[in-house]
Amino acid sequence: MQLEELIAKVSRLPEFRQQEVMDFVTFLEQRYGQADPGEAEQLDWSEQQFHAMSIEQAMRDTEAEPDLYSEDDLKERWQ
Repeated sequence: MQLEELIAKVSRLPEFRQQEVMDFVTFLEQRYGQADPGEAEQLDWSEQQFHAMSIEQAMRDTEAEPDLYSEDDLKERWQ
């Protein structure tokens, strides 16, 4: 996308939407614009890193919890 096309599209938006665009551009600039190339790579998490962190956070402190159910409780019985 060319800069002129972007400017034309943004200029057709209502003023409050233009402010949203400005806020988003500011966010992108803070996140990517001022970082060194090596730092920018560290800011982006791979899907694998995010998945590992999510599981780690979800399972933290579960070792100390008592076992409330046994395997027998998990089996459905038909009578």
